[in-house]
Amino acid sequence: MPHPNPNLRRAPVQQRSADRLARILDACAGLLDEIGYEQLSTRDVALRAEVPIGSVYRFFSNKRALVDALALRNLDLYAERITDRLASIPADDWRGAIDAVLDEYLAMKRTVPGFALVDFGPPAPAEETSDDANRRLAGRLGELLAGHLGRDPGPELLRAILVSVEAADALLQLAFRTDPSGDPAIVAETRTLVRAYLAQILD
Repeated sequence: MPHPNPNLRRAPVQQRSADRLARILDACAGLLDEIGYEQLSTRDVALRAEVPIGSVYRFFSNKRALVDALALRNLDLYAERITDRLASIPADDWRGAIDAVLDEYLAMKRTVPGFALVDFGPPAPAEETSDDANRRLAGRLGELLAGHLGRDPGPELLRAILVSVEAADALLQLAFRTDPSGDPAIVAETRTLVRAYLAQILD
């Protein structure tokens, strides 16, 4: 079976190799917070991770592949955190589920290294728009929410989630441009907007 991260040239087999990959991604995340995407280099990542530059290229062909791998790791972590939250939310409480989705995103935006700049996709636009960050995120959220709410993950629901993701992304970008911790008023308006829109198909 192919490795779930398509950005990897080679999947780690031994634990030592997996630990090295994790150090490389951690170094990348920390540097993104410090110097940004444009100034980031694979050499800087290797120095921060304390690995030979060849170790970085063993896993990644270039900087974009490295950052995209970090974005996929972020998405996996986000899905895990949402799954944990949904376990304590009744299946008929879709508003509570949506709150959990927003709350976990905000928490990661504020606390996870590199997430403020690279959440679920690199800052540079993807060449393949069918696999852009928001579609990737909406697909994962569609699976999680449909499963939790006992809904059919059909085209209508998936389209509504994609629209919600696009709208929330734009508004939350505004919230964090206004306030480094996320402007509370804009965050509240985002929550109201998403709830009102999804009520059309989830109520």
